[in-house]
Amino acid sequence: MAQSELTLRLSSSKLLKLQPTETSLIVAKISSKVEISHRQILSAEFDSSARVLRLSYIRKRRRRTPYSLITVEGEVLDAEDRTVQKWTDALMYNSYEGAGIKRGRKFKVIVNPHGGVGKGVAIYNHVVEPILKAAGCEVTVTQTTHSGHAFEIARSLATDYDALITVSGDGLVHEVMNGFANHEDPLKVFTIPIAPIPTGSGNGLSLNILGIEHGFDIAVAALNAVKGRPMKVDVFSVTQGGKRTISFMSQAIGLMADLDIGTEHLRWLGDTRFLVGLAQGLMKHKPCPVQLSYKAVETDKIKMAESLHAWRKKAQESPSPPPSPVPFPNEQSTSTLPPTRHMDDDEEGWTTLNEPLLYVYAGKGPYVGRDLMAFPVSLPNDGLIDIVAMPLSTRKNAVASIPNAAEGDLYWRPEVQYIKAHAYRVRPLTNKGILSVDGEHFPFEEFHVETHRELASFLSPYGYYAAEFHPTPKQKKPKKQSRSFFRKGH
Repeated sequence: MAQSELTLRLSSSKLLKLQPTETSLIVAKISSKVEISHRQILSAEFDSSARVLRLSYIRKRRRRTPYSLITVEGEVLDAEDRTVQKWTDALMYNSYEGAGIKRGRKFKVIVNPHGGVGKGVAIYNHVVEPILKAAGCEVTVTQTTHSGHAFEIARSLATDYDALITVSGDGLVHEVMNGFANHEDPLKVFTIPIAPIPTGSGNGLSLNILGIEHGFDIAVAALNAVKGRPMKVDVFSVTQGGKRTISFMSQAIGLMADLDIGTEHLRWLGDTRFLVGLAQGLMKHKPCPVQLSYKAVETDKIKMAESLHAWRKKAQESPSPPPSPVPFPNEQSTSTLPPTRHMDDDEEGWTTLNEPLLYVYAGKGPYVGRDLMAFPVSLPNDGLIDIVAMPLSTRKNAVASIPNAAEGDLYWRPEVQYIKAHAYRVRPLTNKGILSVDGEHFPFEEFHVETHRELASFLSPYGYYAAEFHPTPKQKKPKKQSRSFFRKGH
């Protein structure tokens, strides 16, 4: 990029200086200046007839506020039109093509008016849509009107979209995934990346993509739709009673299912409802009446943590995601969904747990909510399921597992069994219980789960899950209060 500086006269008659660098743009007023990375820049346009430059980007207006759209417009002083146009073209190239990003992406947007606390439409209209328009994106929007509407949209979706944006919580992504699975060309439609805008209760997917700091930031999520790159991810087949359902995030039985499904009537509380459910579940402290069987690949916690950090290091050093650390057979290449491989595999390599359990939690992606990193060593494309089995012990031990749950410390507790597996199955031992799949209520009946490697994709700013996890257990620090699962404001 040419390093020439431009000066704008704003409508207020104040002057603004714009100085490009190799990786950013410095926007300077008389008394202050801010540095805007190329990633944050949405558009730059020069109207030569009026000699007006219009620049749009996202940034925080104040340190503790969310990111928001900023538009600067002013008359260019002391520069020829040709110079200004060259300056503008160079800035846009470095903000898009130079970073391997297509300009003017074509999006299908699905907005759930009732997700979370019911503000999806207002959030889309006031925050998301202006960012997409500023970036010159082509957008087709549909608001859902009934349960299963997103499934219907995804099932018949045209395959020429650059991405599908969901404005809701994780439940809408679940619907979309299963709509894709029932598409006339499922493998092709699954190549369309999904970009979540977090307006639901838990927003686990957004936390995994954007991290704990930005996982609930609407503008950052919208920017990810504009600038993110496809990240291939595994999804699961959940087979129950001969019916196959796609799951992208988690399956839960016992305490973890109770705190999710059992608090549906408290959606107006936002993600605080999960804390209410957890408190209720700990008070009851009832066992999870199931038999768990799994086909394990790894159970050594140290090895799994080391593998995570080795993979993460390669991902940070490489422009493309590193291969899975676990060899995995190629899925059948056809126009239909990949087959299940372990449904009829009943003997070799299977382990069965018969001990009483408090809960079984399995899934993909570290965060299931901002107060719980349930699967800290999960990788997006290792072809495996991360399974957590908590034995039934005293209520005191259960409560002791709560502090620092947002940092994944539950993983290191010796009583917690953590398994990476090709597949698992659960057989209920009673008729009463709750099964939650991606936060949706399923019959409490026997089911089988296995993975389909890299079947789907999400837009991501990093190419890996944005969750920080220590490779070894933390040492306890005396006289320092640990971060609480029940911290104020949540």
